[in-house]
Amino acid sequence: MQILTPAAIPSHIAIIMDGNRRWASQRGLPRAIGHASGARRVRQIVEACSERGVSHLTLFAFSTENWQRPADEVSSLMSLLVNYLQKEICNMHTNGVRLKIVGDLSRFDQRLQNLMASGQALTSNNSKISLTIAANYGGRWDIVQAVKAWQATNPAVNLSSLDEAGLRPHLSMGHAPDPDLLIRTGGESRISNFLLWQMAYTELFFTDKLWPDFSVALLDEALHWYSARDRRFGASSVHAQRAK
Repeated sequence: MQILTPAAIPSHIAIIMDGNRRWASQRGLPRAIGHASGARRVRQIVEACSERGVSHLTLFAFSTENWQRPADEVSSLMSLLVNYLQKEICNMHTNGVRLKIVGDLSRFDQRLQNLMASGQALTSNNSKISLTIAANYGGRWDIVQAVKAWQATNPAVNLSSLDEAGLRPHLSMGHAPDPDLLIRTGGESRISNFLLWQMAYTELFFTDKLWPDFSVALLDEALHWYSARDRRFGASSVHAQRAK
C-alpha cells in the first residue's frame, strides 16, 4: 500500500466503536467480554494514529441513549471505563497523549468523575496527539448546552445576535478542529447523534468489521480511502483546489 504524505493524513479522526456486543454474541461470550475486548483495541489505534501524524482522535464511548441498555450492561460499561482510565492514564502521559473527556459528566459517580478530572489535568500539556473520549455525549445535547452556555455568558445580548462563530467555543469540541474523517465499525451506516454540528463536512467511512477486530491495517485502508476524496466544502473542485 502506498505511503501517504503528511498532507494526505486527516488532522482529526472520529470513531464510532460499534460491534462489541455482536462480537461477544458470535463467540457465545457475555457482553462485558465484548466491551473489554473493544477497550483493549483502543490503545493500538491511538498509537497508530499518533504514529501517522493524526493530531486529534475522538472516540464515541458512551452515548446519552446508552442509559437505556440493561442495567447490568451499563454497570459493566461504567466499571470498564474506570478500569480503562486507571490502567491507561500513565501510559497516555508517557506517550504524549492529551486526554479530553466531553459529555454530560454529572451523571457519572464521583469516583469516575475524579478519575476523568485527574487524567485530564495530568496530560493537559501533552501535544503528541489529543485523544477525546465522548462519554454520556449526544450531538443534540451538545448544541442545546452550547446555546445555554452562550446565553449565560452573554445575558444582556439578544439571542438573535448568536452566530456560528459565537457558538463554537461553547460546544464540547471547541478545543479541536472539526473531524475530517469519521470511521464507524459494525456495519451500520449512520452517525447516531455523534458530533452533529461538527460533522457537517466530514468524510464518512463505514466498515462491517466489528470494533474488537478493527486493525491498524483497516485504519490504513480508511486513511487511503480518505486521501482519494475530493473535499470541496460546497465549492467546485477547481475552486477548492485554489483555496488550498
